[in-house]
Amino acid sequence: MNMKKKLAPITELMDSLFQKKEDLEEVKKLVPISTWYRSIRYKTEKSWSCQRRVVTKVCYGSDGLKMRHVVTSLPASKIPPSKLYTKKYCPRGEMENRIKEQQLDLLADRTSTQTFQSNQLRLWIHSWAYVLINAFRQHCLKKTSLAKATVGRIRLNLLKLGARIKISCRRIIIAIASACPYQDILSIANKRIKTIPNTG
Repeated sequence: MNMKKKLAPITELMDSLFQKKEDLEEVKKLVPISTWYRSIRYKTEKSWSCQRRVVTKVCYGSDGLKMRHVVTSLPASKIPPSKLYTKKYCPRGEMENRIKEQQLDLLADRTSTQTFQSNQLRLWIHSWAYVLINAFRQHCLKKTSLAKATVGRIRLNLLKLGARIKISCRRIIIAIASACPYQDILSIANKRIKTIPNTG
């Protein structure tokens, strides 16, 4: 498939309709994102002993041309290219993102103590923290701008705040700065967390 020939009419149309100096932010919305999936057989010159199936995803839109390739041993008769990419490859990548999120955002890879038991305890604590933040995101941040935020972003924007804490015999008051950019989301999360039933 020669992608340059396929995309040439779109480029020529945009060049004829709009001037070079014109702000094209609105124009970008007029170009729909097109996605193609295709299987090809490929063999390297030296490292591969035989031809293998390569599934290619080609996306074209306002941001230009993007291509991704996945090498697989699954035959095309069992699973077509689009399903292999979206149903097999993407969920696996998402799972790896969650592992990376726990390691980088919650520092779960800090297992440098001398005994196996203490390292295991550290990993457990990091895993509990991940489960708690994930539950917080799922129950308290629905339909907010942080509904799909990473653990690191939630930790930085909602949990790692400077605040003044006042403790009395009847309540604990947490006072944050009036300029806090996420105070509306904190208010929503506070109301929602109070409605979660206590199962303990």
